[in-house]
Amino acid sequence: MFDDFTHDLNTFADHAENQFLTFMLGSEEFGIDILQIQEIKGWGSVTKIPNMPDYILGVINLRGTIVPIMDLRKRFKLQNAEYNATTVIIVCKAKDENHERTVGMVVDAVSEVYDMNEKSMQATPDFGSNIDADFIKGLANIDDKMIILMNVDKLISHEVKDHLEEVKKLSDELESEN
Repeated sequence: MFDDFTHDLNTFADHAENQFLTFMLGSEEFGIDILQIQEIKGWGSVTKIPNMPDYILGVINLRGTIVPIMDLRKRFKLQNAEYNATTVIIVCKAKDENHERTVGMVVDAVSEVYDMNEKSMQATPDFGSNIDADFIKGLANIDDKMIILMNVDKLISHEVKDHLEEVKKLSDELESEN
């Protein structure tokens, strides 16, 4: 099922300018730029890494690459939900000044792929200085619903990057021992 969806994503990516894959966290719909998505996997077990924050569930081995897995519900401090048949891991590429990182994000379900134009996209509202909304790229109105467009690069904040570097170092050590 998800292989077909990943294939569809690759087809969409061939002509993606403002295309976003949307996914659900509870009743809210979020979107990620389709060009940052590597693949979508059904939920499976992860290898736990000690001393990580609760939103970093551990790592998976994705065709020889160790990928840290982050639960977005926990990262956004939302109510926990049971993982089920619709729970997926969206594997994304995040970039900063020096690195490109592959990170898996656990979400409740994938929803749609939308072609968005500038008219449907709006800037992020000003929430004030006490609220960190850097990971929000903007908002979009599609079919009478509000979609929160995420900036994956900024979602992987400095705090998270530090933890992901630790996960990478530990997983590299484990690989070299085997």
